[in-house]
Amino acid sequence: MPRAIISPSVLASDFGQLSAECKRMIKGGAEWLHMDVMDGHFVPNISMGAPVLSCVHKGVPGIFMDCHMMVAQPEKWVDDIADAGGSLYCFHIEATSDAISLINAIHARNMKAGVAISPDTPSAAITDEIGAVADMLLVMTVYPGRGGQKFLERCVPKVAELRARFPEKDIEVDGGVGPKTIDVCADAGSNVIVAGTAIFNAPNPEDVITSLKTTVNTAQARFSK
Repeated sequence: MPRAIISPSVLASDFGQLSAECKRMIKGGAEWLHMDVMDGHFVPNISMGAPVLSCVHKGVPGIFMDCHMMVAQPEKWVDDIADAGGSLYCFHIEATSDAISLINAIHARNMKAGVAISPDTPSAAITDEIGAVADMLLVMTVYPGRGGQKFLERCVPKVAELRARFPEKDIEVDGGVGPKTIDVCADAGSNVIVAGTAIFNAPNPEDVITSLKTTVNTAQARFSK
C-alpha cells in the first residue's frame, strides 16, 4: 500500500515568511508542501501563482511543491508551474474536457499529475483510464477556494471507492483535515494528507505531522492484511 505523506497547506502559513514557513514544515517532518493556486475564475478567490512558487523553489532547495490548481483553464498553466519548480500538478476534473491529454502534458514537463474532484463530483468522474495514468487522486472534503469551512464527511466514501479501484495509487484528502478528522480519512484509504491550520497553528507542528502520519500508516497496514 502507498506510504503516508503529509502535505501542509501553505495557505495557513505566514505569507510574509513563506520560505521560512516551508522550511519549518520540512524540519518538522513534512515531505510535501501543498500550494493552492487560485485564479478568481474556477474559484472566487485569488491566492498565488508561478512567480511566488518560483521564489519558494529558489529559497527552499529540494522542496516538493504539491500544486493544487484551482484554475479554470488548467492546460494554460502547465509550463509556467513547471518552470517555477512545481513537482506535482493537480488539476480539477471539472475544469477540463480532456484529462488524458492534460496528464500527458504534465508528464512531458517532468511533473507528477494529480486529478481532483470537488465535493459534488462523484468518484466515477475519474474513469479507470484517467486513474490509471494519473499519479495522484485528490478528494476535496470542503468546497475549493473558500476558507473556514467544516470538514464534509459525506465526501469520505469517495476515498474508499477510489481506493478499492486503485489500491496502489496516492489518494489525497484536502479540506478541514486535522487530528479530529484524520481517522475517517485514513480508514477510508487516504495516504496523502493536506492539513493547514491544524499544523501551522500548532505549538509543535512536528507532533501533529507525526500523529497524522502514524494514523495513516496504521490504517494502511490494516489494508495490506
